[in-house]
Amino acid sequence: MKIWFPVGVLVFASLVMLSSISSSFLLLQLGWLAAGIVIVGVMFALERAGMLRAGWFSWTVYGVAVALLLITLFVAPVIRNTRSWLVFGPFHFQPVELAKLALILVFAQYFSRRHLSIARLRYVFISGGICAVPVLLTLLQPDLGSAIILVGLWFGFLLVSGLPRKWIIASLVLFVIALAIGWSVFLKDYQRDRIAAVFYPERNALGINYSVIQSKIAIGSAGFWGKGYGQGSQTQLGFLTDPATDFIFSALVEEWGRIAGLIIIAALVFLCIGILREGLRAETNFEKFVSLGMVVVFGLHFLVNTGSAVGLLPVIGVPFPFLSYGGSNMLLNFSLVGAFYAIRRRS
Repeated sequence: MKIWFPVGVLVFASLVMLSSISSSFLLLQLGWLAAGIVIVGVMFALERAGMLRAGWFSWTVYGVAVALLLITLFVAPVIRNTRSWLVFGPFHFQPVELAKLALILVFAQYFSRRHLSIARLRYVFISGGICAVPVLLTLLQPDLGSAIILVGLWFGFLLVSGLPRKWIIASLVLFVIALAIGWSVFLKDYQRDRIAAVFYPERNALGINYSVIQSKIAIGSAGFWGKGYGQGSQTQLGFLTDPATDFIFSALVEEWGRIAGLIIIAALVFLCIGILREGLRAETNFEKFVSLGMVVVFGLHFLVNTGSAVGLLPVIGVPFPFLSYGGSNMLLNFSLVGAFYAIRRRS
């Protein structure tokens, strides 16, 4: 299945839902959508010039992303308890989204050339160091959700690169140790509370658990067909927090029913399957690894976002691909799809 079809389904659902929530969000999202389409054209132009496959280009994107992450720590305003966005008038840009694209390109280059010798410990540590720089800068913002996506990217590449079982176990141990250090050093009190809230969902119903409880009410009260366009009580009356971003899946289900939720989930699954099928047909390891990186990013975003909505995971501000409002993530999504199709066409 062509991956543009599920992308279209997700984008259409996003625009419909945002029109119900806020006309200003809808207009801004249309602007970001137009920018995303332009980005696809830019990716094709870059590939025609032979740049997307070039190692120097991948490292340049990585360097720019790291520089922007550094800048955010000093000049970015505090928005939703983090310094994650660079503000340009009405537009907010989140540099960590560029870091996700950069890691996919860099890791695709790195692992495609070393997948037969990745069992050597030094290559594991080098790749971990490449990932650690943007992860640490992201944790300092602090943005736990994006840091998890970046670490997940690295681990996903390791898993498919023929890494021996002992190194996989060692990587998991290191990951647990890093989590423990992050818990005590990088995380703020409210972030620790959000994680603890997953295990104690009945506590502090008007505080840390308020958002998840309202999300569960929105989903649970929707029924099969939903309450109708603009009729979601939790969404329209302001009980559901961040209905355009973190909890847009809950808002969509409330107004359009569980059938709509199943369609959205199916669209995301078909998108990932389509990417994997295209990747398996690819002739070069670089293309295969790019497809892997896309699936890891889209899959983790989906799992964390929906897991947060139903209370299985902490609320850590990870958007639903192509569905949530937000320009930075929309540009990342279209950049990935555009880059992948550009690379495949040149094969």
